[in-house]
Amino acid sequence: MTYILNIETATKNCSVAIAKDGITIHCKEIAEEGYSHAERLHVFIEEVIAEAGINLKDLSAIAVSQGPGSYTGLRIGVSAAKGLCYALDIPLIAIDTLKTLASQVIVKEGLIIPMIDARRMEVYSAIFTPNFEIKRTILAEVITEDSFNDLEETIYFVGDCSEKCKTVLTKDNFIFLDEIKYPSAKEMSLLSFEKYKISDTVDVAYFEPYYLKDFMITTSKK
Repeated sequence: MTYILNIETATKNCSVAIAKDGITIHCKEIAEEGYSHAERLHVFIEEVIAEAGINLKDLSAIAVSQGPGSYTGLRIGVSAAKGLCYALDIPLIAIDTLKTLASQVIVKEGLIIPMIDARRMEVYSAIFTPNFEIKRTILAEVITEDSFNDLEETIYFVGDCSEKCKTVLTKDNFIFLDEIKYPSAKEMSLLSFEKYKISDTVDVAYFEPYYLKDFMITTSKK
């Protein structure tokens, strides 16, 4: 059997899941306004491993959210995943954050657009089919009343920026699934298992998160 530890820290949701053969068996997560990933992540890892009744040495691989998302959140998750992979000598699997978010939507037709807040009216987004095949690649884009107007299908929006986007995305075929706000490690389980089976892994030494935009540091005016 294959045990994979899944780590998702790209948003305010600090989420960890242990999966057996692609099925989530335990998950710990918390979404807080103040990022608590540095304090919570390793505790959650220890807890899901203990609840699964296994040891770290029983893991076959570790999967981590590759972004886009919070610069700090991604760094924390990737650093933890790399450290464990080095120590255990097991492969690292990178999972697209937006695909993880989209995977929570179960529909038979239309399109799924997961969006992660990138401040002001900008979002990180992609477009997926109901089978989670990518229809349009990941972009950092400013949402306006003209966004996605060329799409005639029913569009299902998910993510943590629904409130601000609802004010401008008002077409009749736009549906906001407000209950799906953050990506979760439990949705990574099948994605990471499928990659593990075909040895779709990344180099532990050189892998970097997909930030999409450069990290900006502002200088205080005081």
